[in-house]
Amino acid sequence: MPKRSYPDITSPQLRTSWRFGWIDILVVMAMLLLFWLVFSLSGDMRVHFDELHPPPLSLDVDMIPYYTARTVLRMFIAFGASLLFTFIWGYVAAKSPRARKVMLPILDILQSVPVLGFLSITVTGFLALFPGSLLGVECASIFAVFTAQAWNMTFGFYHSLVTIPAELSEAASIFRLNRWQRFTTLELPTSAIGLMWNSMMSFGGGWFFVAQSEAITVLNKNIKLPGLGSYMAAAVEAGNTRAALYAIGAMILTILLIDQLVWRPLVAWAEKFKLENTEAKDSPQSWMLDLLRRSNVVGWLFQRIGHFFARVSQRVSMVASDVSTSVTRNAPTLFKQVLRVALWLAIAAGIAWLVIDAFGVAREIKTEMTGAEMLHVVWLGILTFLRVLAMMVVATLIWTPIGVWIGLRPRVARIAQPLAQIAASFPVNMTFPFIVVFFITMNIPINIGSILLMALGTQWYILFNVIAGAMAIPTDLREAAQIFGLRKWRLWKTVIIPAIFPFWVTGAVTATGGAWNASIVAEVASWGQNKLVADGLGAYIAHVTEKGDKPAIYFSIVVMSLFVVVINRVLWRRLYALAEHKFKLD
Repeated sequence: MPKRSYPDITSPQLRTSWRFGWIDILVVMAMLLLFWLVFSLSGDMRVHFDELHPPPLSLDVDMIPYYTARTVLRMFIAFGASLLFTFIWGYVAAKSPRARKVMLPILDILQSVPVLGFLSITVTGFLALFPGSLLGVECASIFAVFTAQAWNMTFGFYHSLVTIPAELSEAASIFRLNRWQRFTTLELPTSAIGLMWNSMMSFGGGWFFVAQSEAITVLNKNIKLPGLGSYMAAAVEAGNTRAALYAIGAMILTILLIDQLVWRPLVAWAEKFKLENTEAKDSPQSWMLDLLRRSNVVGWLFQRIGHFFARVSQRVSMVASDVSTSVTRNAPTLFKQVLRVALWLAIAAGIAWLVIDAFGVAREIKTEMTGAEMLHVVWLGILTFLRVLAMMVVATLIWTPIGVWIGLRPRVARIAQPLAQIAASFPVNMTFPFIVVFFITMNIPINIGSILLMALGTQWYILFNVIAGAMAIPTDLREAAQIFGLRKWRLWKTVIIPAIFPFWVTGAVTATGGAWNASIVAEVASWGQNKLVADGLGAYIAHVTEKGDKPAIYFSIVVMSLFVVVINRVLWRRLYALAEHKFKLD
């Protein structure tokens, strides 16, 4: 493995000489400020709330910093939950072939359910769970952001686990690593680069739907949480160009700060987990990471935290190994069979409950909707599918070569990363002041223009995954291609396409799933009194959700889920299998 740069201050130096410099003062002040902000803002989440008299939302520009802080806190809470879900769901699906047959289709369905669909189902439950408190609405908003982040991260992590090189898995088996040791020393480091880039993209996906998650208009409810997303929605409704421009500026500034303070240090740090025998000449850099490495306080904290987690990891590994060995050797066969039957009975009970609930929903749909209305919804789904297909093909042709070009040049990536973050995070409704006027002026029908609006929020999944795939190409493999004189199409055919193909599949899956979700926003564009509505399933769901027509909501979500699940099973699962077996880096 190549040598990597590490902090200049080593543990013996920390024990012998402690120099508290200006960097340490900045770090301590930043940590205290962060703790105070989290404590103060979390207290504002628990204030009294009356659904009939919701808190007013001000378009005063002075409120933008406070609203931005509230939104960022929700985003990071949702991201933490998404990361936990990713590790659990992705790991189990990758390790258990039986569970995979159930978990991946469930993930397909969850990915296909639009954000408004989740809000329609959960907002009433969260309000009932925390009566008279704003925390119920906060939980509904955070859960909506979670649904915009989790699926892409889970698909990417699953892909990383099933494409681990065989020699590394064999080495882990030779050293008799248990599951916890294998996860912490092999599987998590191997997936680090892809996980970082997918996390960036998923975080951007949360920004894309922040207006829908904070300005909740479902089931005849109109609730606007204090936040930048609801501020944007209110500015769009009022046609207030000044407030909209200030909100755009605040969002861009926030994205740049998060990129510099969080994502770029993580990308530079994750570079040490790259699988290669020769170190790249030009690796990702971060001024923030360099600053933290010069801090004695950070070094001391990481040393203590590292020792703590090392002890915990060792004890967890020992306990897990002992329990597994004890159960395997000593548990009676009858006990194992009873445990297995109990597990299957629990699963069967859950499926039965879902089936019974589905029959109830089906009876309600059958009573309230005619056959002609159902066929009309299916036809709208076909129209939206054609837009999704067009978006995916065009985005692949445009962003795949650009993503490879960026990924193979770390210096370019340092400039392109924040720009791509801004583009990926930009809520499509904030383009409506310009898009609506442009479409009307140029006589562009919204049925075609909605493809552009859809691409604004989903094409970046392909770009980010292709960049991650190109960055993960080992340096020695690239040097071998240069030695053999591979150029242009031969280089792409022999090295680049096989290397990035698994990453492209992950990006294409999440891009198409996200496009179905984004159709709710993209097929309805409004600014002030001007409103453009396309013929499509997304516009239909937005309309019936705002009206509170439950049978129509249920049926349209089922139709959208069926489209996504069938496409994933017929196309994407086969491409996943191809990537796992033919384009695995061994």
